[in-house]
Amino acid sequence: MVLLYNAGMTLDELKPGQKATILRIEGDGPLAQRLMAMGLLEGSDISLTRRALGGDPVEVQVMGYALSLRREEARRIEVRLLT
Repeated sequence: MVLLYNAGMTLDELKPGQKATILRIEGDGPLAQRLMAMGLLEGSDISLTRRALGGDPVEVQVMGYALSLRREEARRIEVRLLT
C-alpha cells in the first residue's frame, strides 16, 4: 500500500469510498473532545462511506462502526489519504 500525504486535506474533502489516517483534530475545546470520545483519534484509519444530499452530514467508518458527522465537524479533522 502506498501512502500519499495531501497537505491541508480534511475529512470533508474525501470522496465516498476513500480511506485516510487521522493526523489531527483542530482545536481543543468541547467539540474536539467529543470527536475524540467517539473514537476519532490521531493515527486511526477512517473512511468516508457516503454523503447526504447537499453533502451534509457525512457518514464515516472508524474502528468498525459508522458515525454521522456534520460537514463543519469533518472540516476540523486533518487526514492523510491512503491509496
